[in-house]
Amino acid sequence: MATDKELSDFLKSVEKRAFKRTVYAVRIDDAALDIVQDAMIRLAEKYADRPAAELPLLFQRILSNATMDWFRREKVRSGVVQNLSAFEGQGDDEDFDLLGALHQLEDSTGTESAADAVSRNQTLALIETEIAALPARQREAFLLRYWEEFDVSETAEAMGCSEGSVKTHCSRAVQALSKALQSKGIAR
Repeated sequence: MATDKELSDFLKSVEKRAFKRTVYAVRIDDAALDIVQDAMIRLAEKYADRPAAELPLLFQRILSNATMDWFRREKVRSGVVQNLSAFEGQGDDEDFDLLGALHQLEDSTGTESAADAVSRNQTLALIETEIAALPARQREAFLLRYWEEFDVSETAEAMGCSEGSVKTHCSRAVQALSKALQSKGIAR
């Protein structure tokens, strides 16, 4: 049985990676945060009695299921909104706050030069865009193997597929990313 500290330490160790993985899947930061928080709560409520060694795979399965549940709910919501949109007026309601968006961007005061920081941020944004463009199963396998650092069997268990499928998805993802990034001038 995992202690409260082990559970807490585990959740702290995976929160950022889980959030990033979920953002790649749903492409909405707020929704990704909600999904990750719900998955963490489910793990703590229903599986805290499990050994600490089982937590990573349990959490990945819960997170994958929560993400799929979100997609199902969004499909229903979009159908309802689409049907109700016929009753809305034609006026545009501007809710975007430019100053609010700019204040959210925090300046990092590191030791790297501004040019290096811009170059690094552009490269990371390009890599994130290419990862997000991967097919869902390839992206999931890639992120579990190389971002979460799961081995092939753990990834297969988390994805609910065979180890051979994991290897195929990862290989195709790496090839696609390599080709896309090389075409944009990013060398290995």
